[in-house]
Amino acid sequence: MLTLKAGHQVAGRYLLKEPIGRGGMGVVWQAWDETLKRIVAVKCARPDDDQAARRLKKEAQYAARLHHPNIVPVFDFVEEREEGDGEGSGSGEATCWIVMEYVPSRSLAQLVEAELLSPEDAGSVGCQIAAALAKSHALGVVHGDVTPENILVTEDGVARLTDFGIARALWSDVTLTHTITAGVVRGKPKYLAPELAKGRPADEKADVFSLGASLFAAVEGHSPYGQVDHPMAYVARAIQGHLEPAERAGRLTDPLTALLELDARRRPDAAEAYRLLTRAAPPPPEVQSRLVDHNTLHLASLTLRLPRAVRRRRRPLGLAAGALAAAIGITAGIIGLTWGDDKGAGPDPKPSAPASAHAGAIGDVFTADPCGLLDAASMSRFGNTEIDPDYGELDRCDVLVLSDDGDELAGVDLNFSSDGRQFDAGVPIRRVGNVEVASLTRAGDDCERFISTSDGRGIFVVGTRREAAAPDPCALADAATDHAVAVLDQGPVPRRPAPWPTTSLARLNACQLLDTAALKRLPGLRTQPSDHGFADWECDWSSVDGDQAFVQLSFTRDNQLEDNGDPTTIAGTKSYVSPEEDGERSCAVYVPHRTYTNSVGDGTTELFRLTVSGEQPTEKACATAETLSAIALRNIRDRLPEDK
Repeated sequence: MLTLKAGHQVAGRYLLKEPIGRGGMGVVWQAWDETLKRIVAVKCARPDDDQAARRLKKEAQYAARLHHPNIVPVFDFVEEREEGDGEGSGSGEATCWIVMEYVPSRSLAQLVEAELLSPEDAGSVGCQIAAALAKSHALGVVHGDVTPENILVTEDGVARLTDFGIARALWSDVTLTHTITAGVVRGKPKYLAPELAKGRPADEKADVFSLGASLFAAVEGHSPYGQVDHPMAYVARAIQGHLEPAERAGRLTDPLTALLELDARRRPDAAEAYRLLTRAAPPPPEVQSRLVDHNTLHLASLTLRLPRAVRRRRRPLGLAAGALAAAIGITAGIIGLTWGDDKGAGPDPKPSAPASAHAGAIGDVFTADPCGLLDAASMSRFGNTEIDPDYGELDRCDVLVLSDDGDELAGVDLNFSSDGRQFDAGVPIRRVGNVEVASLTRAGDDCERFISTSDGRGIFVVGTRREAAAPDPCALADAATDHAVAVLDQGPVPRRPAPWPTTSLARLNACQLLDTAALKRLPGLRTQPSDHGFADWECDWSSVDGDQAFVQLSFTRDNQLEDNGDPTTIAGTKSYVSPEEDGERSCAVYVPHRTYTNSVGDGTTELFRLTVSGEQPTEKACATAETLSAIALRNIRDRLPEDK
């Protein structure tokens, strides 16, 4: 058998320096990666046979799929074999190495051995590890060994879950039979879920129980099964369902009660555990600011890919949200709002977030990616799901719920707002980290949630049901909101994967496309903007009383432009006019600007929509709308290069 010591080189690359710990599968060494010139951690394991070595490699592959700020990533897997003793002896004994990120830290077990944690500190650790489990479970990976020994905590308070060595993908073709004996589960029965003690296989709910047991031990100083002398006594208590009451848990009492639910069917999943822990004891701001996950999204890569049906046209969200907000304003009592000070993009907005952007912030408005807050895969429990990154406003992203035939049954729209909002006492509001979530009253088949961000802006999340048998819109909105909040808890809104094209309307300020002379064509209309949308991609002009005259110009996108009204020609461009789309004596004109194929392969048209309403007859409103659209189109052509 190979004797390991400092100076041993693994795979001609990893130079062992010193042992730093011992995990469930073997010794952990600090090593130097001579190829990438960095310190790493390598775990040495000696499987019993070739089948175990293959299983270990597969488990390492599962772990390597996980990218999350609270998960210690796996970098490499190396298998070395000693020479056999003579002919027929086989390929020799295998030594396997799992190469991981080196995290200077102490385990939760070491911290608790020195001093019990406060409920606040334990909650901070628990939130982070629950987020890690939610990520791994979403990718089909069960950890299987969540214990204080496998939870690392840095000096900065960041918690990392390590040792996915016994984790198994839910769809693994390998079935393991675990014998519950003191030798096999040495030290681990303290955190064992009751169903595992009864011989059932490990699953996501067992991970949640083990997290609860680890946090219980962190604040109480002993297992939720109490303190006994023999490991098998813990197993017996797990089978019997014997749990000790928490005495020091404080604000963690209710979350721990839920996580330690004996009936796995009633136990929360990891995502719900994250929500419960976050509401009770979220990580402090200084910890949240260090949890930016550079591997988070673009979430389109996690989308369930289906044959794409033609998207059914919907009204632009600016109007739908406006109508919805009007109803909400009556029933929920919106009592005030504060407008941001976003300015026009100018000719060349830069694709980078300001250094000051922090957890819960939208940050730079031109590079904030709304799709970075949605995950189609996380909503797959509602049916076949697909992300739509380029429909509606430029600051919008959708997740669609589709039938087996590809028809849209329901969906969630997420878009940004320049303003934060305040609500009266009748609106349920919860705080998660640096953001607040308002749950507004359902309005028919629409249900809205509003996230107030840490930089004074907002995020609309609207669930919509399109068929009677479709999922509940509030359930959709809550699921999407929970994912968005989880991302915001780790850092600011993710950035767009690429800058806006030089030909995109996103490069323009909508308020600059109609000048004073053009606006004076509508009697009573003030020539200064009365309102502007996010990033100045929408602009409103109104009369003093708001009823005599109104003009709105907004940048948007569609994939079936011909459904927007009757064809017409605006400055040589085939466009569409829709009388009374926004009510009596109104008219909307849709003018295409450019066409392109988006990131999921769909043909998309970028366009602007100009609407006029007021006291004039509808025919006059349409004539004015077409005239103003022609002026706006000529100004766009003067400001942007030709789309080729």
